[in-house]
Amino acid sequence: MEVIHLTKEEFIKRIGDFESDPSGWKFVGDRPCLVDFYAPWCVYCKRLAPILDEFAGEFEGKIDIYKVDVDQEEELETAFSIRTIPTLLFCPMEGSREQLIGTMGKQELRRLIQEKLLK
Repeated sequence: MEVIHLTKEEFIKRIGDFESDPSGWKFVGDRPCLVDFYAPWCVYCKRLAPILDEFAGEFEGKIDIYKVDVDQEEELETAFSIRTIPTLLFCPMEGSREQLIGTMGKQELRRLIQEKLLK
């Protein structure tokens, strides 16, 4: 599996309809997911990208990993109050969604995936 780039329409279809209920939208995915809000010019985003690519293979069938280019998808950037990139959105099957700002090392991100998405 590889990281999937999302448009607003694909986000609504695969993740949830944030437009109809901005604060209480329901996650609609088949598996837990991680969404990376990034920009192609962002140095920290470029450092995170190969880790996400590796994890897409490592966690294939267990979680989905998506990317949203905030320069191309300004409505998503605004809806999720993205002020710093990268910002990661963790969407477990049950429980609360959580956004984390900034980049992190591979081991820390693996631990967060295990704790927040695969518990």
